Amino acid sequence: MSTVQMNQLPNDPHWPRASAWLKSADATSNYDLGLFGIPAHLTSISKTNAHLTPAAIREALQRYSTFSWSINKDVSQLSFADFGDVENPDALINNGELDFSGEERTATLAQQVASRTKLAIGLGGDNSVTYAMAKGVFANNSATAGLITFDAHHDLRDGVSNGSPVRRLVDEAGLDGKRIVQIGIADFSNSAAYAKRAKDFGIHVIPRTALRSRSAADVVAEAIQIAGAAGGPIHVDFDVDVCDRAAVPACPAAAPGGISADEFRAFCFEIGQAAGRSHADTPAGPHAQIKSVDLTEIDASADSADGRTVRLAALGILELAAGFML
Repeated sequence: MSTVQMNQLPNDPHWPRASAWLKSADATSNYDLGLFGIPAHLTSISKTNAHLTPAAIREALQRYSTFSWSINKDVSQLSFADFGDVENPDALINNGELDFSGEERTATLAQQVASRTKLAIGLGGDNSVTYAMAKGVFANNSATAGLITFDAHHDLRDGVSNGSPVRRLVDEAGLDGKRIVQIGIADFSNSAAYAKRAKDFGIHVIPRTALRSRSAADVVAEAIQIAGAAGGPIHVDFDVDVCDRAAVPACPAAAPGGISADEFRAFCFEIGQAAGRSHADTPAGPHAQIKSVDLTEIDASADSADGRTVRLAALGILELAAGFML
């Protein structure tokens, strides 16, 4: 491993860093891509310092350039703005009752970013942020909206936690379970009770085992057809614990046998490409509806010495952007 520290990387004008591409958002401009942090961690089922992760992912962008050799395009041709972080985004207990003001702030910023960008990217934080971010992006369109999750878990638990965002979107936000697609659901990472709840909600599951024989493009096309069936906006949740634990040691609930880092990057690319089709000159099909993406469940303080989990998330952002350009 190089002895050069992250903040001491050499400056080469012929090798622009992705971190320099990300600019602070101004008060009025619109952008191709918009980024914001949602440092939630207090309601996590397992102890986590996921609130440290948005800053860590931004820093990890220094490790990468903006040029995609595979598609021969430089993503810096896209405008990319940082809208800052949500302050205290967690749902809290005050005087014995839940205080949802943090989630309301998240939903408000998510809606603002989505209204000023072609693709909003939220950096968690734990997976609880999916509820508030999706709710904000959906705004008044929950009745026609769709959700795609890349996750080892159903996230259908009762209560308010990182294990309940999908259930809350159905029960509290009015999302139709028949327009939810869950990709990467893992064996021995869920219970029979929550599997039954997923079935009762009408959720379409593409389990981890099915991904072994299918392409990322094929899986994403199927997911969008289902999630976008009513013509409303689609939110995509990338819970990074869908990956193999060896690739993402900073994800507390990741298990051996999840998808590889390369598969994760391929899925990010396909989602980015699907989102970008709505802004092409050709007539947009069902792919036009992806409005937002989140990256969650990374505890930056628990990462390996080489920072592989945080670096993978940073690469996920770049793959989203590269796909978006096609």
